[in-house]
Amino acid sequence: MLRGLTTVSLFADDIPAAREWYSAVLGIAPYFQRPGSENPAYIEYRIGDYQHELGIIDRRYAPHGAADGPSGVVVFWHVDDVTVAVEKLLSMGATEHEPRTERESGFVTASVVDPFGNILGVMYNPHLPGHSGCARRSVSCPFSYSDGRNSVCTSPQRWTTPCGH
Repeated sequence: MLRGLTTVSLFADDIPAAREWYSAVLGIAPYFQRPGSENPAYIEYRIGDYQHELGIIDRRYAPHGAADGPSGVVVFWHVDDVTVAVEKLLSMGATEHEPRTERESGFVTASVVDPFGNILGVMYNPHLPGHSGCARRSVSCPFSYSDGRNSVCTSPQRWTTPCGH
């Protein structure tokens, strides 16, 4: 039934400010903006090896009954070093939500509240591809189309599969 993460949606009152902040955090610009880049109501980033989508929506379009402050599910994004990631986020205006916590089996988590009121979780997971000797293998591009003669990959990243840990 659930086949994987597609889009994580966050909300902000000021989308241009959120775009500036998240572009600095992620080191990339959004690949998708609507209705236009000057004053968007929605922006979207593709993140990591699997190109998970992070969408930021103008709070005016939040579902009825959505919380005004930090609440709900915490999505944890993988990072190589939780301490370094949290220090960077805090230096950029985030506030601590949950301190760095060492879990069993090598997992480390923490979360912050971004300047727009969203909870942003970070986690080191030693069982992800590229860690603990986990080898990756290439797979076909999930964002591709045929132009009638060639199969064209629209993703700038090399695609890999998980190692099965």
